[in-house]
Amino acid sequence: MTVERGEREGYILDLLAKDGSLSVAALSKDLGVSEVTIRASLKSMEERGLLARTWGGAKANTLTDVLERVRVQGEEKERIAATAAELVQDGDRIMIEAGTTTAMIVRHLAGRSGVQIVTNSTLVFNYARLNTALEVILTGGQYHRESESLVGPVALASIRRFNARIAFVGTDGFTSDRGMTTQFAEGAEVIEAMNERSEETWLLADSSKYGRAGFVSVLDLTELNGIITDSGLAAGSVDVLKQIAPTVRVV
Repeated sequence: MTVERGEREGYILDLLAKDGSLSVAALSKDLGVSEVTIRASLKSMEERGLLARTWGGAKANTLTDVLERVRVQGEEKERIAATAAELVQDGDRIMIEAGTTTAMIVRHLAGRSGVQIVTNSTLVFNYARLNTALEVILTGGQYHRESESLVGPVALASIRRFNARIAFVGTDGFTSDRGMTTQFAEGAEVIEAMNERSEETWLLADSSKYGRAGFVSVLDLTELNGIITDSGLAAGSVDVLKQIAPTVRVV
């Protein structure tokens, strides 16, 4: 088959998301274009940070991995984010911690005005830049590729300069006894700082995260103002969470 540039790049990204790597020769055959054309496409995509070229082909980079995580439980994450966005009012001051679900909140803020967002998420920035009614403040800090986030002392100092009404945070896992957990300490520090500087803290987590415990403990569920999750969570688990967290919204 022969495809246009946009379709070709989409095919390449889908292949990388599935297999993690590809070869120029195989792509040339699959897409019906010359190897020179494939190399030019890979060079352009690498310059835009979409992949990393290798000898004779390309491999997925961390951004590709993050975008693939967005697709996992994609419909559930969209519902969770849309419900979270309903909590945001005109003129609000909010904090959004890095995560594939939390970042989607921004896509559901159309029509809001005067909303100020403090975030350590480059995904939030990418979504928010399309909405000129939003004011976005990036924390700065050390770039953590695996989560598309900014962490470390600079990020923490920046967060602690602001006060927000709501902080929206994510998690790698949460349980009734261990609370919120994450895989790396710097991410936990960001969540704790946002919790300290906000009047309310809401956890956004799809049902696949429940029952999993990450490496680092962050917050007890009793410290949250609410949890927004999806209907994939078992009824018994919802009942357990409602006994711990002040509010549990299942969407």
